[in-house]
Amino acid sequence: MTTAPLLAIEGLCAAYGEAQVLFGVDLSVMPGEAVSLMGRNGMGKSTTIKAVMGMLPATAGSIRFAGQALAGQRIYRVAQRGIGLVPEGRQIFATLSVRENLVATARGKGPWDLDAVYALFPRLSEREHHLGSQLSGGEQQMLAIGRALLTNPRLLILDEATEGLAPLIRAEIWATVRRLREAQLAILIVDKNLRALSELCNRHVVLERGRTVWQGNSADLQADFETVSRYLSV
Repeated sequence: MTTAPLLAIEGLCAAYGEAQVLFGVDLSVMPGEAVSLMGRNGMGKSTTIKAVMGMLPATAGSIRFAGQALAGQRIYRVAQRGIGLVPEGRQIFATLSVRENLVATARGKGPWDLDAVYALFPRLSEREHHLGSQLSGGEQQMLAIGRALLTNPRLLILDEATEGLAPLIRAEIWATVRRLREAQLAILIVDKNLRALSELCNRHVVLERGRTVWQGNSADLQADFETVSRYLSV
């Protein structure tokens, strides 16, 4: 029996006012699967995520999560359905402590509570009473991931997961995402590190000018590496 996708996007179109950005995006994420969303800057990756989260209305196509349509849902309703977002730029609360940032979004029963997040990121436990503004970029990214996990999501979306981070911190974030994948959490991840994504994710989707232009698994990616690399090159 074929398992239905957890997230299914078909023919998605979206616009900012009169400026259309998405012209037909197709992608899916199965339960327990990690999928990468790739493309050059301005190709529609973040816009796709905004449409999924209810931050931007779709003008055509469909977005379904766990079999239910997400169109027209408010952001908090999307989160309540089980989608956790780690946004580009982290967007933590600078004037709240680490603990306050985490508990502000905590909800529901599940594997993720404050102790579990501190076990995943011991550095956050050490800085529990520090303000968000006092954290390094890497610590802020850990906090953003921990905050999303405390919603106990069925799907975790990471937008630009390692952007602007030092190499050692990037490696730590990748190791964390790998642990989450091994725990069978479904993941949709945007990042520019093609090698890391090819090792981590089950499948890959490439956007070009607001359209899905390539999809495949990691074996397909290795076989077609030059083609995908051209889509991603500046």
